Amino acid sequence: MSVVDTLDEALLASYLEANVEEFKGPLTANKFAGGQSNPTFKIDAASGSYVLRRQPPGKLLKSAHAVDREYRVLAALADTDVPVARVYHLCEDPEVIGSMFYIMEFCDGNVHWASSLEDVSSNQQRAKMYDEMSRVMAAIHSVDLEKVGLSDYGRPGNYFQRQYDRWSAQYKASELKPIPEMNQVIEWLGNNIPEDDGKVSLVHGDYRLDNLMFSADNERVIAVLDWELSTLGHPYADLAYQCMGMRLPSGNGPGASSGLLGVDTQALGIPSEQDYIDSYCQRMGIDKLDNWNFYLAFSFFRLAAIAQGVAKRAADGNASSKAAGGIATLVQPIAANALAIING
Repeated sequence: MSVVDTLDEALLASYLEANVEEFKGPLTANKFAGGQSNPTFKIDAASGSYVLRRQPPGKLLKSAHAVDREYRVLAALADTDVPVARVYHLCEDPEVIGSMFYIMEFCDGNVHWASSLEDVSSNQQRAKMYDEMSRVMAAIHSVDLEKVGLSDYGRPGNYFQRQYDRWSAQYKASELKPIPEMNQVIEWLGNNIPEDDGKVSLVHGDYRLDNLMFSADNERVIAVLDWELSTLGHPYADLAYQCMGMRLPSGNGPGASSGLLGVDTQALGIPSEQDYIDSYCQRMGIDKLDNWNFYLAFSFFRLAAIAQGVAKRAADGNASSKAAGGIATLVQPIAANALAIING
């Protein structure tokens, strides 16, 4: 096993007993399947079950793998309408397990990887789950930033300009070979960033079905997962990212593309893109949504940049998932999707 997949269990147990209230060892640590960024482990100890998320070892891109930001936002959301796991401790000392990590509660529920929800028993239930996704996203975007201490969680100014600058730079830093479609998308987006309309909220940054844990009966979301990319920004970024899945091909299992392209959503009780947008806008009191093609194209661009980062880590030998190497083949078709939206 690689250093990404294992932990020094005895050393970790000793550290957690000293730093996490009521923690009692010994412990066993098993890495979860799936996920491409921050390695995540289930910790089973004498005092119960926990989850550990760590930065991957090795040289990291600037601002990537910010588990300390994840910890901060989870702690801030503990008493809000946004369902999150309880966090217990952040360790910033890389000497303990080789990189920064935090410990949170283990939530026992269902994570669905296929956006078609074909493992769910009825159309009515699938419709309710998509409505629940819309409700929770609106709750995230309605958080009182001052009240929870997150008013300084992001930079001021045009969110899409900041994100464009960040992901363009990270893409270039991760580029393994030229991809013409990606270069065209980067150029178009840079020339068409909407003026700042003043909308600022907490944004999740990776809001999609498999980052939500549902209750055992699938009636409600009990935890929103993977807050690594969260920041203060424009709420439409999350909405477009969620809707992007309706334009991606379907896939199977962790690490696969899990979209709804080619799926008969009406036959499954899943809302159309427009119906999903309308339900969100109704919750948020939004009458009109402008520049939708920009937001969608930007979401594809950002996904392609993230995928390129995963591919670069695989090439460098410090990726979290064994499937990471295959991610490189997804960058060009994702960029092509963005270009198709741009060209109408």
